[in-house]
Amino acid sequence: MPQRRHAMSSSSRIIATDVAIVGGGIVGASAALALRRKGVDVLLLEHDLCGARASGVNYGGVRRQGRPLSQLPLAQRAHQIWADLPALIGTDGEYLRSGHFKIARSQADLQALESYQALSRDFDLGLELLSGASLRQRCPWLGSHALGGSLCPQDGQANPRLVSPALARAAQRAGARIHERTPLDEVLHDGRQFLLRSGRHLQVRAPVLLNCAGAWAGALAAQFGEAVPLRSGHPAMAVTEPLPMFLPWSLGVEGGSIYCRQAARGNLVLGGGSGLALDAERARSQRSAIAALAVQAIELLPALRNAHFIRTWSGTEGYLPDHQPVLCQSRRRPGLIHGFGFSGAGFQLGPAVGEVLAELACDGRSSTPIEAFAIERFAAHIPT
Repeated sequence: MPQRRHAMSSSSRIIATDVAIVGGGIVGASAALALRRKGVDVLLLEHDLCGARASGVNYGGVRRQGRPLSQLPLAQRAHQIWADLPALIGTDGEYLRSGHFKIARSQADLQALESYQALSRDFDLGLELLSGASLRQRCPWLGSHALGGSLCPQDGQANPRLVSPALARAAQRAGARIHERTPLDEVLHDGRQFLLRSGRHLQVRAPVLLNCAGAWAGALAAQFGEAVPLRSGHPAMAVTEPLPMFLPWSLGVEGGSIYCRQAARGNLVLGGGSGLALDAERARSQRSAIAALAVQAIELLPALRNAHFIRTWSGTEGYLPDHQPVLCQSRRRPGLIHGFGFSGAGFQLGPAVGEVLAELACDGRSSTPIEAFAIERFAAHIPT
């Protein structure tokens, strides 16, 4: 794509670019960086600060284990990018391949983990099943409610409050134009290109538009005739005071429940249950959700019995009914490309999704299989 010059008008600033991106979370920022590495002119609009929404409020799990098989090629691509994070963005983001352990609380859970190990064998995740004496020997910190589990040794954790903004800054250093605190007020298409307006003084023109707006992406998709059943979710999150180090892996629970990791200072970052939306922009954890989180945490990790929570928070994530993202070119509007709906599990995938979006923008196709993420699967919601 050719480089473009900025155009100006007397009443507002009009910027022409090759690709405009709406949304500065880990997906949008990664796409901006990937496009700049291809030499493409990019402008990104973010309503708040880059990485301040879902990409910055999650607990920091960087896992492949437990994902639908259709997501594993994308997760494997992301796994390689995470390994090169310091060279890519200038910081390690506290990324650590600590291992990820998925806990089984019943025989049915154990059978499900065994089945997943067999089904995912072609992806070389290195899953190791633990139960009985081996579980108690390697996990003396686990409570009696845990009967076993599955360890993915090369999965891990990172600090989302560092990684997501750092990706945006890396894209900016590479030449992307990042406009934070710039709400999108209007999007049009004149038959040749997209016209984006923010306030009275900024207009952007681009032949390609990436819809990376997270929980707010549904409105943009619907505007161009591709309505999807996207809903907002609000995770209940908490962090404890620093505790003696005892937890070597990040944790999840088969079938859903709590998830947690222990940071280098000893604090445990935990999540589970749902928070409360205060308005379209804000959410917080409810007292009842934090109480339920504490009960489950103590059952699985008795060391937390006398620990204090020092902070709770929530945020807004975009969820689709099948918990699969939309990652594809629009079937209604050429030049529009979607990347949203990661249902609380997009942090690990984000860097690879950014590369896929850059491929779709430049080449019209992805080198990683993404057929399962086509927007047409919601055809019942898209008017004919």
